[in-house]
Order: sequence, then C-alpha cells, then structure tokens
Amino acid sequence: MQIKFTHLKNGINILIISTLLLFFVGCKTTKTVTSTGKVANLSTKNIIKNHYKNELNFKTIRGKMKVQFDNGKMQESFTLSLRMKKDEAIWLSATLSLVKVYITPTKVSFYNKLDNTYFDGDFTLLSNFLGTELDFQKVQNLLIGNALYDLKKERFNSAIEDKTYALTPKRDLLLFKRLFMLDAFHFKVKEQRLEQTSKQRLLTIVYPEYQKITGQAFPKNVQIKAEELNRETTIQVEYKKVTFNEKVRFPFKIPSGYKEIKI
Repeated sequence: MQIKFTHLKNGINILIISTLLLFFVGCKTTKTVTSTGKVANLSTKNIIKNHYKNELNFKTIRGKMKVQFDNGKMQESFTLSLRMKKDEAIWLSATLSLVKVYITPTKVSFYNKLDNTYFDGDFTLLSNFLGTELDFQKVQNLLIGNALYDLKKERFNSAIEDKTYALTPKRDLLLFKRLFMLDAFHFKVKEQRLEQTSKQRLLTIVYPEYQKITGQAFPKNVQIKAEELNRETTIQVEYKKVTFNEKVRFPFKIPSGYKEIKI
C-alpha cells in the first residue's frame, strides 16, 4: 500500500503514521491442543467466544516499542515510548519528544519538531493509508493482538490450519477479503489479512510470539507487510518493558508557530 503524503517534509512523519496504523488476555486459557499435538475441533462459536474470553484485562499500558521500517527506498530504526488508557487514549513519543502522537476516540494529533509541522484532525489520515475506515477501537485492537473487526457481529466459517483456527466471513465486505488466524492455545490473533483484489492490495499483520505479563498474553513481536502492485512496505515491532495498570499521563501540546498538515 503506497503512502501518498508527498507534502510531508520529513520521513519520520511517514514512519510514525505507519507505526500507528499497523500494530495497536486475567487470562484463563482453554486448552485446545491435546497431548498428541492435535488441535481440538471446536465450533466456530466457541472459537470466537474464547477469543473474547481471553481479552487483555487492563486499565493502562506503559512500555517501549523498537520499530524497524523498510519501504524499499527508506530504511529506519527507532524507539517509541507507548502509553495507553483502555478505550480512551493512545500516546506515542519519540526520543527527546521530537515527535509526539496522541489518539483519542474522536481525534488523531501529532507534531514533529524536526520540521515544525503538526496534524490535528479525525481518523481520515489513518484510514486513507490503510484503505479502510479506522476508528480508535481498531487501532487499539491491533496494538494488543485482538481481531481488527468485531467477530461477534458476523458469521464465520472456521477450519484448522497449521495448529491455528482460521476464520473467514461467510459474507465478506464488498471491497475486502478478510482472514483471521487465532492461536489454538490462548486464542489471540496469530495473523490477520485484509485483501483488496481490485487494487491489488494486501495487508498482512503477524504476531509471531506472545509474552506473559502478570499472567496475561501480550504481543512480543508484530510483523506487518503492506503490498500494492510492485510496492512493499514492512514494519517490524518489538515490545519492551511493558507494564500494566500504572498511573500514566499524556502530555501533549502542539507548539505555536508550527505548520498544519492538510489532507
């Protein structure tokens, strides 16, 4: 998927936007892998039920994300501080607060001290990049390893593939084909795909490994690949020093005199 924000003067804006899009549970796991290594043949209803039964139970999240970005023309590595309050706020800050991002259910805002620019608006910027309508809940789901869409609101076919439960909608969206692969042990998302065949777009989000934090499953790594025609963008994320339920603040104020980025 091509990023078409040619008016952004500094590559770090692209990196921050891409990172936002493509990544952001007591966890009683239901054992579905038998002693012989076979995956239990659960009903689709029970698979989805277990996915939400094992949702991350938290009030706040604090941690760091090591990010590697490659779009074939630019390769960058950087670290972001992450703070999050469930269903209310997502905050990201680069080293020395050179770039800050603040997302709420109604607004997406960021500023870049390297080129004195800022954005303060709705989710259109993020939605245009992904090619589908985004909201706060979808971004939060990506970050914590939940399905992007609410699986309880649709009917799915299920199958067992490579020791995972593969879910495909019985009636898919008009423009997209979707696939959700759930781990057979903790039912978190192992892989999810969005494909827009008419425009030859494919977005693949993979969670190779989860880590236990205070007894709950949380992503350790996230790998994202966005393809469009002969273009490919990859983002690799590693979560570090993640803690739950600490007091967090979200300091954010757009400096005066900065130039607004228009969509």
